[in-house]
Amino acid sequence: MTSAEGGSFLYLPDSAIEALAIPPGEIADAIEAALIARSEGRLHVTPKSALLPGRGRYMMSTLAVGDEGLTVLKTVSVSPDNPGRGLPSINGAILALDAETGLLKAVMGANWITAHRTAALSAVAARRLADPASASVGFVGCGVQARSHLAAFRAQFPLQRVLACGRGTANRDAFCEEARALGLDARAADPEETLREADIVVTSITLDYAVEPFLDAAWMKPNAFAAITDLCIPWRPDSLARIGTVVIDDLEQERAAERPMVDARAVAGDLTDLVTGRVGEPTQPAAFAFRGMALGDHAAAALAYARACETGAGLVVADSALDSGT
Repeated sequence: MTSAEGGSFLYLPDSAIEALAIPPGEIADAIEAALIARSEGRLHVTPKSALLPGRGRYMMSTLAVGDEGLTVLKTVSVSPDNPGRGLPSINGAILALDAETGLLKAVMGANWITAHRTAALSAVAARRLADPASASVGFVGCGVQARSHLAAFRAQFPLQRVLACGRGTANRDAFCEEARALGLDARAADPEETLREADIVVTSITLDYAVEPFLDAAWMKPNAFAAITDLCIPWRPDSLARIGTVVIDDLEQERAAERPMVDARAVAGDLTDLVTGRVGEPTQPAAFAFRGMALGDHAAAALAYARACETGAGLVVADSALDSGT
């Protein structure tokens, strides 16, 4: 078993975390357990903090501490110019510390965890809000989140068809090819067609409030479910009232936000309410709109850290190595 002891810590880059091959359902289960822990006072979180410093950049951080013994701090930046630099558009890091002593336990890449914890949050909501027989999924935005959501929803629903809508045709077409390689019928579609034909909708456009809303919730199928990962930016605000049940990730976090995602009067509750049964029988169509939350990062990072310790993944870095410059 590999773990950090005393003056050492575990280094887990994104490649090492991805190689752990943690199934999407396990991440969703870990998030459900964390939601229950929070409701019982065993997990403590702060609202997500975010900055929009201009040029389309988005910086955020989350912080959570659990009774299982870890404090998890994540910071991530979204830089839309990065693909032109040959870099991923999303980059960041996660620190895991001993919750009792504050000693550093691990330094982890944030990209894989961010992608897959986001999809797992959607999966937790979809377990209760989506039609179990959903066979088609539509994506508005065909980047990292589209890929992680496709993996999560394939593990949960009998998907057969994929509709893809994106600004960049190369990225959209590559996503369709990947979906076909998984045995799915995949094709490009415009925004209205995507919403009208999909049982499950995932929107994940670039977080830019300058985008003119172009999605109408009235286009959704009567029994559809939407996972809205992009602050509702592409959705026409007046049309969101047509959605029967809207759940968000964290009511406390949303109250602290400078700009709400959706009219508070339309919100049935948050993800903790949904998992603990405080949200009534959902009315279709339904949606889960979310910013991302510290609880999800904590659950996914703690799971990855535990799995790495079990399997010997990652690299143990000793203070002596840092002091000597080796």
